Amino acid sequence: MQQPRKVYATVVLLLALMALLSGGAARRESVTIDEVAHIGAGVSYLQKLDLRMNEEHPPLAKVVAALPLVLRGVHADYSHLSWTFSANIFQEFLGDYVFGHWLLIRWNDPYSTVWWARVPMLLLTLLLGLAIYVFGSRLGDTWGGLLCLCVYVSMPAFLAFGPLVLTDVAIALFWVLAVWQLPEMWRSPSRGTVVKFGLTLAGAFLSKFSSGLLFFVFIGFALSLRWCAVPEQPTEKAARRAWRRRAWRNLAKATLWAALFVYLFYFVFSWHQPTDSFSIIPHFPASLFLRRLLMPLWLYLQGLILFALSAGSRPTYILGHAYSHGVWFYFPVLFVLKSPLAFLLLLLLAAAIAILLKRRSAGQLSAIPSGMELHWRAVWVSLVVFVAVCMLNRLDISIRHFSIALALLVLLLAPLPRMFQSLSNWRGARAGVWVTIALAAASPITAVWAYPNYFPFLNVLSMGRPGYLLVNDSNLDWNHALPEVESFVQQRGLNQVLLDEYGFSDPTAYVPQAQFWSCQEASPADGGRWAVVSASSIADGHNCLWLMHYPHQVLAGGSMYAIQLPAVIPAAGTPGGPPLPGAYRYLGGFSFFGDDPRLMFLRCIRDPQQLQPTMDRMQVTVQADQKKK
Repeated sequence: MQQPRKVYATVVLLLALMALLSGGAARRESVTIDEVAHIGAGVSYLQKLDLRMNEEHPPLAKVVAALPLVLRGVHADYSHLSWTFSANIFQEFLGDYVFGHWLLIRWNDPYSTVWWARVPMLLLTLLLGLAIYVFGSRLGDTWGGLLCLCVYVSMPAFLAFGPLVLTDVAIALFWVLAVWQLPEMWRSPSRGTVVKFGLTLAGAFLSKFSSGLLFFVFIGFALSLRWCAVPEQPTEKAARRAWRRRAWRNLAKATLWAALFVYLFYFVFSWHQPTDSFSIIPHFPASLFLRRLLMPLWLYLQGLILFALSAGSRPTYILGHAYSHGVWFYFPVLFVLKSPLAFLLLLLLAAAIAILLKRRSAGQLSAIPSGMELHWRAVWVSLVVFVAVCMLNRLDISIRHFSIALALLVLLLAPLPRMFQSLSNWRGARAGVWVTIALAAASPITAVWAYPNYFPFLNVLSMGRPGYLLVNDSNLDWNHALPEVESFVQQRGLNQVLLDEYGFSDPTAYVPQAQFWSCQEASPADGGRWAVVSASSIADGHNCLWLMHYPHQVLAGGSMYAIQLPAVIPAAGTPGGPPLPGAYRYLGGFSFFGDDPRLMFLRCIRDPQQLQPTMDRMQVTVQADQKKK
């Protein structure tokens, strides 16, 4: 009885440590780029039962995040132009950022609003940690579960992105839950088990549209059982065929249950949404009723299309090189640079010990407990499928998109303590145990040392090179460090500061002294002034390496840089000066009408009357480009 109590206490302490580190860091941060749209959208889903905002991402995570805000009486003005403007499918791309900004910054207190929206997401992050411990204990033993949990709660990627109002941790949670339940479909499950699996799939489908990759996992898992059998697989041909058919029937039933749950969710939260956009059905006496019934299907399909359009290839930056498209090695490099070194060494140690165990036992000893072979297969097959898609995909912008792989890789450590027990007669087993303990202990130490700067975290393999020369986007900064900028401004006693932020919002809510600035377009009037630039803008979002020739100060662990501009700024295109217009880069690889996209959003935020003229200009530009083609 004493041993389980100590184990449970350790689990609670590790999760509490994660809550303190991750929650403490999130409490100090400004709202990030995507959160502006997600929080506003989530509030509108609950208050209006209308899904018009941010359709390119499913609603579940946003609804969960908005719950405490709505319960606390958050205010939103639905007569505002940003809301009425966003009724059109394509206009909401622009309108949801304006609506979200006004809800967070103008109509409510930004600090408390953002924090309360992040609390449910932090709880989801802790729930994922608990699931990893439970499943790790099943794949290995209690020590294996604790090892997995210790590594998970120390991962900078989860500490940084876990509390944010995003889809990444939610999909990681439901992906892990779905993959864990997948083997049950081969085991004559009860109807309740099939329904539970369907509910888990629905959670994944309602979290992120990329959850459709689970169908490829199902196929890969089934094929793997054909190529390499597991002990509980029937040996007789007819029985094996029946076993497989039963599994596919169960998967089909679970998918239908998932579709029903997704339909009901969309049906409820679109109840008050106008059906005018669904004009493919002409008007007749029962057309409104039919539209309402078909609206959930239309909205999900519409969101899937928007997601596909927004998730296409974009320019990327990795290891000092800018590419006009995604590259296959982006996520492997990012994983190596942004994972704690202890985690990487533990993975290498686990692989080496697994090979040693197989050789010394001639394949007779298994690292996986009896009865867990199907679960182990499901975990690593889903990892292979997901990593393969990440490497083939051309949307290379953030380690957060690799969250599923990180969670699955952590689970692969679970059998390590058990493998050492199987190798107890090997002289190096005892030393290996101590190495494992040391690396496990080093993980939380690294997390505490890096606090609160988890966004720009890079391990020692970066060789001391600044992050802006190695990685891009939210791997460094996601406009979260504005409070740090304000502290710098206060310390220097500045009345005004030039700010090149990595975001689409008005920063003056956090930095009242901020003046919009583009480091690519420095003018002679800027000479001698202080400028603060996002690390993500120095070599990726913008082309501003010229700034690093001048005295600068690191802010937020390398997320932003404060630069004392020279009294006389060299001419564009000359050494030490800003780039020529032909060498300009823009956030996300996009420019609108040859203009900085941040300006377009800023104009619409400050004057919502600019929404329609801006959209009209965009349509004219798109039509002109199509004619050229």
